[in-house]
Formats: sequence, structure tokens, C-alpha cells
Amino acid sequence: MKRLFYLIIPTLLLAACGGKHTDKTKELNDLKKQKSDIDVKIHALEAAGGDSSKKATPVVVMQVQKTDFISYVQVQSVITGDQNVYASPQAGGIVSQVLVRVGQHVSKGQVLAKLDAAAAEQQILGQDAQLGLTKTLYEKQQQLWAQNIGTQVQLLQAKANYEYAQKQKAALVAQRNMYNITSPIDGVVDMVTLKAGDATQPGSQSIRVVNTTQLKAEANLGENYLGKIHEGNMVKLIFPDQGDSIKTKLTYVSEAIDPSSRTFLVQVKISGTRLHPNMSCIMKIANYENSNALTVPVSVIQKTSKGDLLYINEGNKAKAVYVTTGESNDGQVEIKNGLKAGDQVIVTGYDNLDNGDPISVGQ
Repeated sequence: MKRLFYLIIPTLLLAACGGKHTDKTKELNDLKKQKSDIDVKIHALEAAGGDSSKKATPVVVMQVQKTDFISYVQVQSVITGDQNVYASPQAGGIVSQVLVRVGQHVSKGQVLAKLDAAAAEQQILGQDAQLGLTKTLYEKQQQLWAQNIGTQVQLLQAKANYEYAQKQKAALVAQRNMYNITSPIDGVVDMVTLKAGDATQPGSQSIRVVNTTQLKAEANLGENYLGKIHEGNMVKLIFPDQGDSIKTKLTYVSEAIDPSSRTFLVQVKISGTRLHPNMSCIMKIANYENSNALTVPVSVIQKTSKGDLLYINEGNKAKAVYVTTGESNDGQVEIKNGLKAGDQVIVTGYDNLDNGDPISVGQ
């Protein structure tokens, strides 16, 4: 009998423990179901804008519209003369006189400076005496021939001696002129580095003359722009120091790359009395134009791993939009894909926005 009692007690204990475990499992399952139902309700309220805990972010928007968009290549440029030449002597020597100053207008052939040509001058003086003698003898022989005195051979010999003396003097004068520095063009003296007593040689770059009626702006572009810049492209020359600008067209594009600088030359021919050689300016070359472009400020574009992103206003909520950008200019970037005319792009207050955040649009 005792044995049966001992067997019944453990069985009852086990049954009691099993009942308690079943109650806890049921209670846990009920709580989980309740939590799931609450999460669904919370999500539904948030989607409907019922999350009153998150305040609307104040923003400023701009409505994008189709506009004329031009992209420029900008480079530093300098004004030079289309005729920009150096004047130098044909013979070496010591400078005796400098006859011009910077800014002076000169004519083609005008003497700009003289070199010491004392030896050549002495030879010319000696030749002048010989030329005078042969001229007198020729005139005397002409008078005798008119009186039927003398022979024709004597007359011809006197004439030949006189003409030879003339040519000898002309040669000596030409030799003397080799010691003069003359202007090869009409223009303005742009540089003078010579002074009396300096030694100079043929080919020296001591005096520069520029034709200011034919000026040009020159610049060098990196080789990555070769093939993207063409003659006839619209150009804007900006002169910051004068507060002025000129709109013109590109007149020359080199097809050769400088092997040392890896650049190529572009030029714009210009005219105008207010411009001067060696003036600096900014050259802006239009290399792309779209008359129906959608543009936004470059600053609103956010770089992400998925691409370029910006935010627009959609029903007073921020909507993240991935866009494809094109060329940029003056702080504006062209949007190729992702936007349409009339979209309101958030331009202020976008920094801390997430997709779907409530926003308050201000002015």
C-alpha cells in the first residue's frame, strides 16, 4: 500500500508542473500576438501621418522649368597683337642712341635705335669725295663732247666711273644702315630694354612693336578638351580689372599638342581701342548648349552609393529622387533624367531629410 502511495505522489507533482508550463506558453503567445497587432497599427498610423512626435522640417523649394543652359570652358587668357614683332639690327655693335619709348606710335621703316657705326660713316665720307670727283670729271667730259672735243670712249669711261662711285656709296650707306634698328611694321612700341652703351646682336629681342589695330586673345587648353572645342564656338572675354566683357567667336583652334605642357593653343581675333597688348582676361568658351534644359543648384545634389540624389516636395513630404546629371556651369547643373518641369526641388533644409519626412515649405 505504501508503495502505491509513493508512485501516485510523483505523478501528481508532474501533472501540476506541466499545467503551469502550458499556461505560461499560452500567455507568451498572447503577448506576442498583441505586440504584432500594435506594430501593425503603429506602422499604419505613421504611414497616414499620424506620427505627431516628428515635427515638420522647414524647407525652401524651387520649381524647375525648362531654360536655356550653356556650359563653358574657362581659362586664363592674355591679349597680344596679331602683328607682334621684335626689331633688331642686322649687324652687332654698341648702342649709341635709343630714339623711341614704350607706348610710342611708329611707322614701318622708322629708326628706333642706332648702333655705333663710326667706321662705316668714315667710309661714306671718303666715298663722297670720290663721288664728287667722278661727277665733276663726267660733267667736264660732257662739255668737251658738246664742243666736239675728245672721244666718245672718254665720255663713256667718265660716265661709268661716276655711276660706279654712286653704287659704291649706296653700298656703304646700306652697310651703315645695318647698324640701325628699324621698325618692321606700323604699330606701337611695346617693350624697350636697350639703353646707350649696351651691346646687341642680330636677332636680339630688345625692342618689340605691336600692331594694336589687330589684336587677339590667346589661351592654352589641356589636351582633354581637344575635339570638344571648335572654331566658331561662342566666346566671352571678361576683363575683371576694367569691369568689362566682350562676346565674340573662337577664330583659331590648334590641332597640335605641345609635348612639354600637353596643351593646345586657341585664339580669338578682336579689335577695340580700349584694349592693349599684354592685358589679361578670362576666356569662357561655350562648348555645350541646351535650350530646353532642367537645371538645379549643384549644392542640392547628394552623392550616394546608389547614385546622385536630391529631394523634392511631394504633398508636404520629402521625396528622395535619384537623378542623372549632365554639364555644370556657374553653380548650376543640368538634370538629364529624374526630374520633370514643375517639380519642386528642396534647395534649403535638405541636409537632414530622409525619404518621407514631413516638411514645411517656406519662402
